[in-house]
Amino acid sequence: MTTKNPNRLGRSVVFVDGVRTPFGKAGDKGIYAETRADDLVVACIRELMRRNPSLPPERIDDVAIAATTQTGDQGLTLGRTAALLAGLPQSVPGFAIDRMCAGAMTAVTTTASGIGVGAYDVVVAGGVEHMGHHPMGAGADPNPRFLTERLVDPAALNMGNTAENLHDRFPEITKERADRYAVGSQAKLAAAIEAGKIQPDLVPVATKRSGAGWNVQTADEPPRPGTSMEDLASLKTPFRAHGRVTAGNAAGLNDGATASLLAAEDTAKELGLGVKMRLVSFGFAGVDPSVMGIGPVPAAEKALAVAGLGIEDIGLFEINEAFAVQVLSFLDHFGIADDDERVNRFGGAIAVGHPLASSGVRLMTQLARQFEEDPSVRYGMTAMCIGLGMGAAVIWENPHHAEYGA
Repeated sequence: MTTKNPNRLGRSVVFVDGVRTPFGKAGDKGIYAETRADDLVVACIRELMRRNPSLPPERIDDVAIAATTQTGDQGLTLGRTAALLAGLPQSVPGFAIDRMCAGAMTAVTTTASGIGVGAYDVVVAGGVEHMGHHPMGAGADPNPRFLTERLVDPAALNMGNTAENLHDRFPEITKERADRYAVGSQAKLAAAIEAGKIQPDLVPVATKRSGAGWNVQTADEPPRPGTSMEDLASLKTPFRAHGRVTAGNAAGLNDGATASLLAAEDTAKELGLGVKMRLVSFGFAGVDPSVMGIGPVPAAEKALAVAGLGIEDIGLFEINEAFAVQVLSFLDHFGIADDDERVNRFGGAIAVGHPLASSGVRLMTQLARQFEEDPSVRYGMTAMCIGLGMGAAVIWENPHHAEYGA
């Protein structure tokens, strides 16, 4: 084991709690078709406050909420509007943030840095994406210089194409292998749901449909338990004729929101708040946008270097499954087997969904649950690829480990 560097943040930052809405399928038939994006965030913030009654609302120093398409019901300085709608005091400020798929992850690392330098004591950080109301890229106007000056490959503007490009770069990652990984993700999520490991962090959401009245959503909509290799073999490859990326080995188009509560460790102790994880380090990195899925590799290397750790020190991984090939390229780089029990124990985005900017906190809540049930693991990592050629990784320490904080 490599010697760990001292915490480079001035104060120890802890993950107190995290919640999310059930994830829905985007579109007219999805569970959130007639539900506002900001209301999904509000439900998460209110649940955090309900679950942590010892936290005086006025002690929250900022609210950072991410969205990729910042318009309509997920625009207008979303962190501030969500804070007001959730009933937090008017003294609590807020802001919006955008790093595409890593929006919530960036909301966490940005506000955690504020805690580290003493600007904050307690923050709320999360994200939302209502892809039914705001499809990725809707209303965007990419500068024509990207193409006319060949700054990026045209394929970089379509995430599915970048995944096909990653298959080209790593031909050993075949469609069959990607499908096998996807089947495993579905099976692991189904087992986690059956064991009650997902439900504790889901926020029930009241929804209304024209002509159908009110309902309460308590479960994720995207999972397809029982998916087989035969099921996936028959799916079309929409991004390339005879390609390898399908709807079965990639995350779908989804709606959902997440929120987390972060605090300085001394403040958490003062207020009687629980500690589920301690932030050790994080890294963001840029890569060729045409193979954006490789981004988590250099990001993880950065985070490991800052922490003074090696990949062998990471006992649990929560890697966002935007595409199976993206996860597999990460595992191959670090010499980790496709079915390694440390990776996505509760399944991943291929099964549960990926509402873009919200997903980073989902990874964190799932890692926190695994820390709680497995105190033998000291360090875990949450990581994800990011559109336009980036990657992100955050390393966390398990407070249940015997050497925590040593």
